[in-house]
Amino acid sequence: MTKIAIITGSVRPGRQSLNVATWVKSIADRRDDATFEVVDIADFNLPLWQEPMSPSWGPAESAEGRAWSARMAEFDGYVFVVPEYNHSVTGALKNALDYLKPEVANKAAAFVSYGAAGGARAVEHLRGIVAEMEMAHVRNTVMMSLFTDFENFSAFTPTEQAVASVDPMLDQLLPWTKAMEAVRAGDFAAVGANA
Repeated sequence: MTKIAIITGSVRPGRQSLNVATWVKSIADRRDDATFEVVDIADFNLPLWQEPMSPSWGPAESAEGRAWSARMAEFDGYVFVVPEYNHSVTGALKNALDYLKPEVANKAAAFVSYGAAGGARAVEHLRGIVAEMEMAHVRNTVMMSLFTDFENFSAFTPTEQAVASVDPMLDQLLPWTKAMEAVRAGDFAAVGANA
């Protein structure tokens, strides 16, 4: 069965990304077309990326980087839960992504974001990053505002609109995940059949 990772985008104390990721999983688990798992980047204690070579050319030398890489290789697709920091993605998420390339290439990605402007600018930047990593990303995004989806800017209280936007995002992600499986296998006739 298709395996989707729901990846947290923050590691700081008091963060909301783990709460949001767990919420996404609770909705996704109602489906029977994939399995979903929360992957918390904080669990990997990734050092600042300073590997001697690009992940395109070889595996990480650090034990943390190798563990992260192996974990990401287990999945067929990804949902990135990303808060917006200073009009972009968090440093922790960007650092985690810098360890990867072949593990995620030709796989599909979707985004759940939050911030003062719904995390739109973080997603805009993340789309460029994952495209460079050869990932296919879907249009439908769950975007939540600090003003409406977080009580007092801290307690996660998703609106009905946020809840209603999760399945349409997954409805796009899962067919793309299947199509990318065919791409990885070199079965381009199957890709056309999935279109």
